[in-house]
Amino acid sequence: MIMKMIRLKNEKQIQGIRTSCKLLSALLRELIPHVQPGVTTLEIDRYVQNWIKKSGAKPAFLGQGSKKNPFPAAICISINEEVIHGIPSKRKIMNGDLVSLDCGLEFDGFVSDQAVTVGAGFVPDSARHLNKVTMECLYRGITAVKPGERLLQIARAVSDHAVANGFGVVKTFCGHGVGFELHEDPSVPNDPHGPNPRMSNGLVIAIEPMINAGTGDVNILDDGWTVVTADGAPSAHWEHTVAVFGDHTEILTDRIELPNM
Repeated sequence: MIMKMIRLKNEKQIQGIRTSCKLLSALLRELIPHVQPGVTTLEIDRYVQNWIKKSGAKPAFLGQGSKKNPFPAAICISINEEVIHGIPSKRKIMNGDLVSLDCGLEFDGFVSDQAVTVGAGFVPDSARHLNKVTMECLYRGITAVKPGERLLQIARAVSDHAVANGFGVVKTFCGHGVGFELHEDPSVPNDPHGPNPRMSNGLVIAIEPMINAGTGDVNILDDGWTVVTADGAPSAHWEHTVAVFGDHTEILTDRIELPNM
């Protein structure tokens, strides 16, 4: 994990990112009721693309990756054992599915990123518990964000809570800086390893715990995008965009409450 350069943001730039974040959270709030059994993930992506276009923003995920295999959608939809980067398709959501919605948008040149995991229909208690703990990992990680402190204390907070509940922490993928681009330095791991810079005024990061019911090990499918748990156990994913100021931390994306949590 090589860290190149952390680009800190000034107050005006953070305001631009904040506006983008509020727009993204509004999209997710309106999208969640559409995540129902029988709906295809492609239908959800079409809803997202239309919503973003009408809002005057641009989908930040569409076209990400290599020229040979760009991401073909505006949202990542990952179901059950799929951890992240699920590609929308004709697959229908089934009753009891655990569905991760990870989306980003660009508005007026500023990029936001947020993810939530929701249950479709009647979700087993075990999946609801995994989802609840993953959300708690996110907020414990955010609580660890303090100006002047080291970045990896976020990972310790996330990992400690996941492991204490018997879950696996995904180490291969992590959070990241965000705001000017979708993926910036620094990397924000969910397991304490790698560079450990101090968090300072103007840092904007996406914190995104990916927690598995079984092992934290993952594989990538032949499509080159979809990340799945190595043992086939379900996974959950939550994410916020967070800004660090000299005397406080602000969650720029909105907290989204789920009715079935």
